[in-house]
Amino acid sequence: MAVDTATAPGANGGAPQLSFPRDIFAALSPAPFLLAHLDASSSTGSESGKQKTTTTTRPNGRAPTESRTPTINTGSLTHCAGSAVVRVGDTAVVCGVRAEILKAADVPNPPRYEGVAIADAQEPQEEEDEEEGSWDDREELERLGLLVPNVELATGATPALMPGQPPSARAQALTSRLLGAMLAARVVRARDLRVTYKAPRMEGEGEGEEGDEEDGGREVKAYWTLYVDVLFISLDGNAWDAAWAAVVAALRDTVLPRAWWDADMEAVLCSDRVEEARGLRLRGQPVALSCAVFEPGKGRGVGAPKVLGVGGEDGQASEDQERAWVLADPDEFEETNCQETVSVLVDVVGGQCVLHAIEKSGGGVVSRDVLRGVVGFAEERWKVWDKAFSETGGKS
Repeated sequence: MAVDTATAPGANGGAPQLSFPRDIFAALSPAPFLLAHLDASSSTGSESGKQKTTTTTRPNGRAPTESRTPTINTGSLTHCAGSAVVRVGDTAVVCGVRAEILKAADVPNPPRYEGVAIADAQEPQEEEDEEEGSWDDREELERLGLLVPNVELATGATPALMPGQPPSARAQALTSRLLGAMLAARVVRARDLRVTYKAPRMEGEGEGEEGDEEDGGREVKAYWTLYVDVLFISLDGNAWDAAWAAVVAALRDTVLPRAWWDADMEAVLCSDRVEEARGLRLRGQPVALSCAVFEPGKGRGVGAPKVLGVGGEDGQASEDQERAWVLADPDEFEETNCQETVSVLVDVVGGQCVLHAIEKSGGGVVSRDVLRGVVGFAEERWKVWDKAFSETGGKS
């Protein structure tokens, strides 16, 4: 441990003075170090002190309501159907989407679609698609397992990860959350993953019978299964927001070749012509926002804690009042010192905020009023992500 010695000016002359780098203080006493930044106030103005402004700055230099600026690059992995690299501060994530064929005959009790009007997958009609997706979309995706996410933390991504270990609980939890969020937000349309076949009508067969319309229906012969692999190159907090953004960006970049069922070969064939490939038509563009709640010294203050930061009140708390800060987009250091977290998944459709999911764990600081404030802040955060997505020019 490096210790700097300096000569303190004054009567003592050469009396040594010890000073430590800020990283040492953060490691030795992390919670008081974070509190010292959040509770610090700086005054500016005239010499008389009549004009003063109070600011709160986190150790990373951001305000409690300030998030890191995201950057997105798509199409980085040429061997994938779609890929994206998302960087949020020092957190970097790579996501690749692989598409494989699943035959309906290999699925026990597959759903059947004879007699159901299903539009051609190459020329869908939006009105029919919305009606069709409302009654079996999520159940079909979940029951058949057409979305298979997987999260891996690369060796060296975080100091807490030891090499040669099995998948951590953190990676498994993120995998489960990704699958649940994709199903809850209904991002992927099951219709885009179906490979349908319409049997040709034999001449003179079924004419004038009531089963004409049913015989002319389409039958699902196979499905596209999307394997969504997420790899963390580096991790500096807020893994959920970065992983979800990488998944959405990769799905926006995903392109599937034209596939059809060959009755003679009894197999699915795919075209190698690029102009016949099609992208996924995602439902919206959901964005995740995670916040961490820092509550120092429980029981030290009087009454309920005054919540500051995202969704909290303005101003400062009194000296005898307990305080808590809601920090947007926390880094790794802040996450280790916070016991309570809240995450929301929102989308903006037609200028209206659509709330898909709310997750809250630990503590009891975040009330309903604070949750409303977090959702409102997430709507503003959606605009930042929307700008980042639009700059990538996704194929969907």
